[in-house]
Amino acid sequence: MKLKPFKSNVIIEPFRIRSVEPIRFTTMRDREKLLHKASWNPFLLKAADVLIDLLTDSGTGAMSSRQWSAMIESDESYAGSSSFYKFESAVRDITGFKHVIPTHQGRAAENILFSLLVTDDDIIPNNTHFDTTRAHVEHQGGQALDLLIEEGLQPLTIHPFKGNMDTEKLEQAILKRGKDNIPVIMLTVTNNSGGGQPVSMANVREVSRIAREHGIPFFIDACRFAENSWFVKIREEGYQDKKPIDIARELFSYADGCTMSAKKDGMSNIGGFLALNDDDLARECRSLSILTEGFPTYGGMAGYDMEAVAAGLYEALDEGYLRYRIRSTAYLGDKLVDAGISIIQPTGGHAVYIDAKHMLPHIPPLEYPAWSLTNALYLTGGVRSVEIGSVMFGLQPDGSEKPAPMELVRLAIPRRVYTQSHIDFLADVVIHTYNQREKLGGYRITSAPKVLRHFSAELEPLE
Repeated sequence: MKLKPFKSNVIIEPFRIRSVEPIRFTTMRDREKLLHKASWNPFLLKAADVLIDLLTDSGTGAMSSRQWSAMIESDESYAGSSSFYKFESAVRDITGFKHVIPTHQGRAAENILFSLLVTDDDIIPNNTHFDTTRAHVEHQGGQALDLLIEEGLQPLTIHPFKGNMDTEKLEQAILKRGKDNIPVIMLTVTNNSGGGQPVSMANVREVSRIAREHGIPFFIDACRFAENSWFVKIREEGYQDKKPIDIARELFSYADGCTMSAKKDGMSNIGGFLALNDDDLARECRSLSILTEGFPTYGGMAGYDMEAVAAGLYEALDEGYLRYRIRSTAYLGDKLVDAGISIIQPTGGHAVYIDAKHMLPHIPPLEYPAWSLTNALYLTGGVRSVEIGSVMFGLQPDGSEKPAPMELVRLAIPRRVYTQSHIDFLADVVIHTYNQREKLGGYRITSAPKVLRHFSAELEPLE
C-alpha cells in the first residue's frame, strides 16, 4: 500500500499519564471570599483553592518515570554521595564548567555569587534581571542595570530574539562606569521578565567577546537554557540541523559560569546549582555554600533531588518534548491573539504574557493594572497567574515608586502537567475576562515589605 504521509494539527502530549491529582472546582462567590481573605494577593491563596495554577513554572512540573526511578536509587550520604557525582557529571557534560556547586534552588546560587562579587555602587548589566536576581544585587549595594534591546520593550513588535542584550549600551556602560565597577555581566536565557523571549547565539557570542575584551567575568542565568536552545535551533541560521544539547553546549562555552534553578529546565521540583571555571572563586563559593546551604556535595539538596535533576537536565533537551513545549505555549498565545488580546509576540517558551497596559488603559500604572487582571482571572475561572509590572518592579531601592517598563500578566505553564483541554478552558477564561475589561478597577497596597513585596503584600481594590 502506498499511503500518503499523515500530518495532524492536533498537539499531542509526548507522554502518557499514569498518575492523576484531583483538582477542586469553586464558585465565583467562593473565589471572591477566598481572594478577600488572601488580602487580594494571589500568592496568599491556598493551592487547593486554585483550579489551574499558572503562578509559576518553577518546581511545579511533573517528573518522569525515569526521574522517579532514579530517586529510589539515591545515595543520601552527607559527603561524597554517588548521587552528587551523577549530578555533577550531568552538569559538566551539558555546561562544560569545571566546578559544580549544588544549591537548594537558583536564588541560593545567586546569593552565593553576588555575596562574593558585588559591593556598594557596583553595577551588574543583564538583558533583564528577574525579581530575585535584582534583589540579590541590590541587597549587596549594587545596581541592577537592564540593557534589553528596544524591540524587547515593544510587546507587538515581531523579532526572533527579543531577549537579546543591547551590546552597544553594554560597551557604553563599561566605558562610563569602568570595568572595575562591573564585577560580572549576566545574561538571562530565556528572558523571563521580558516575556520568556530567547537570546540568539550571535548575541551570546558578542556579549562574551565584550566581557573578555574588558576582563569582566560573564555568567549566564540558565534557568530555561533548553527552551532557549530550541529557539536558536528553529530561528537562527546555521542551527537547524543541530541537536538542542549541542546548541546548549555551545551557549555555555562562551561563558565563565552560570547560575541555575533546576526547578525550570532541570525538570525537578527543587534544586539548582552554581557552575564556574575559576578555581579561586569556586573555593570561596564552596566555603560560603557550607555556611548557607550545606556541604558542597549536597548543598541543600537531598540525594534523590540530585538524581532527579541529573535525569531531568537531559529530558529538558529532548527534541520531542521541546517541540511540544514550545508549540503548546504558542497554541494558547494564538487563541488569545485571535480574540483581539494583546500579548507579547512572538510567544515565549514557558509562558504567555498578556499586555495589561494595553488591555486596561483606564487603570493608571501605579494603580496596578496587571495586578487587577490577575485577580480578575482568578475570580472568573479559578486561574492563578502572576503580575510582572509595577507591584513587582515599581518599588525603588530609595523607597520611591515609579511605573515598571511594562505591565504584564504571566501565564506560566508548568511542565507536563496540563493537557490541551486545560489550555482551551484557560483561553476561555482569559477571553471572557477581556470582554468585561472595562469593569476592572485599580488597587492600592495597604501593607508590604521593603524587598520583593509582591510575594506577601496586602492590597485592596479602589472600587
